[in-house]
Amino acid sequence: MDFRTDLALERHEVIKADSPAGVESETYEKNGITFTKIKVTDIRGERSLGKPVGTYITAEIPSLVSRSPVDDDIIEAIGEELRELLPKEGTVLAVGLGNTDITPDAVGPQSIGFVLATRHINEELSESVGLGNLRPVAGFIPGVLGKTGVETAESVKGLAECVNPSAVIVVDALAARRLTRLGNTVQMSDTGITPGSGVGNARAAIDRETLGVPVISVGIPTVVDAQTLVNDLTDDEAEISREENKKMIITPREIDLVIERASRIIGLSINKALQPHLSTDEIMMLVGN
Repeated sequence: MDFRTDLALERHEVIKADSPAGVESETYEKNGITFTKIKVTDIRGERSLGKPVGTYITAEIPSLVSRSPVDDDIIEAIGEELRELLPKEGTVLAVGLGNTDITPDAVGPQSIGFVLATRHINEELSESVGLGNLRPVAGFIPGVLGKTGVETAESVKGLAECVNPSAVIVVDALAARRLTRLGNTVQMSDTGITPGSGVGNARAAIDRETLGVPVISVGIPTVVDAQTLVNDLTDDEAEISREENKKMIITPREIDLVIERASRIIGLSINKALQPHLSTDEIMMLVGN
């Protein structure tokens, strides 16, 4: 498959007709949102799909350009699916990957701004102010290697050793194959993530093997590289080989709005997954947005 995408759904679309061994999929609706769950079950599935063994859940949501992101049904549905990938108990470390100086790459850090940090709030205090029993949550924005001189995987591993979470959630911008996926697709996976892989700048992986706990990735595609786009639109292998196509990244002109709204949806959905007893309005009041 000569195209670049972080979405398991798009890779599955290409090989779907072949019904590959080691890959299972199902599509269903929840709160009006279409979800596709793809499971890579063994090495045969890894080879066919180009994805590690694990579960990949894709939510196809309304366009973030034309619709307000504060939609209880969307947040509830995504939060419920995310909750299924997480351990039932224990502290969770939420990490926002990306570069705040590059708009299409800022969804990770901005999402953490909407995550309710509760690790410092003891049970007695949360009960006394009417918040119930809050699950311990810590948030972290590691920055990027070019600014910090520290590999993201190194800083996340170091913090995880201190916080000792039962799971880590990592949020990052993704790359898609099709322009129609940008800003209206959310992918969740229990296989971790390799920062920068979507734009050809892969760094050290952040996954269960490196951290010793489950790593759940959440992301939304914000870019398509020109090489992949040309191939998708023209199906012309000659065009795809042109060097200028390999150096360009395409992103929507409304990318600022997409990032702002995507970050809100992802952050609030993480809260809903971790604090299901709180309403969206209560969560927004607590995070100050």
